[in-house]
Amino acid sequence: MRSTTTGTARLTKTHKLSAIGVTVAMSAAAVALAVTPGQADTPSIAVKPVAWTTTDLGAHDHIAQQSEHAAQQAKTDTAAAKKKADTAAKAKAAKAKADAAAKAKTDKARADQQAASRSQARTPVKPTTPAKPAAPAAPVKKAYADNLDGWIKESLDILKSKNIPATYDGIKRNVMRESTGNPRAINDWDINAANGVPSKGLLQIIDPTFKAYHVEGTSWDPYDPVANITASCNYAADKYGSMDNVNSAY
Repeated sequence: MRSTTTGTARLTKTHKLSAIGVTVAMSAAAVALAVTPGQADTPSIAVKPVAWTTTDLGAHDHIAQQSEHAAQQAKTDTAAAKKKADTAAKAKAAKAKADAAAKAKTDKARADQQAASRSQARTPVKPTTPAKPAAPAAPVKKAYADNLDGWIKESLDILKSKNIPATYDGIKRNVMRESTGNPRAINDWDINAANGVPSKGLLQIIDPTFKAYHVEGTSWDPYDPVANITASCNYAADKYGSMDNVNSAY
């Protein structure tokens, strides 16, 4: 039995726990009231500033230096690439110019050589004079047709009498290539024409060569078909052995 006369009683375990809960709740309310905005007695909260150290500044400077170095390196690489490209372009242009000059020189040398081979005067072949017969018979005049066939045959007879080699086929083949059988043909565009000595006649011979290789007994007119053929064959025999050996410009 507990006494009730004194007006006091002992706190049970449950009462103690209740009292602690009330105390905690009041403390929480007091904290909430202290941080509620708009209250007259709002407590101030001190914020500690962040301090920069020399180590932090050094790292910042290092990053800046790296960025500047990278930018400078990129600029240097770009300049080097441009210089390399410019050098390559100049070398290519110089090579193209040198190649063009070499080709032009080769072409000129070839043209000069061809011109010289066509216009160079050579000593005519001196035909072997056949032994005179004791009592030569009067020559029989032979008739020839006034066309390419007749001109070639008459020329062959003259050439044979002078021991100058040539054949019908060799003469006709070169005549058709040089003039297509036109005894009045003249070349007014090649190097000989530019030098004032155009090629003329059936076998396109120039005046200096015609005069140097003219065969006795024929006309001195380079347009005369028989004279043109015989002089040209005389020249071809001297240079190539025979007109038969000529297959291009000579």
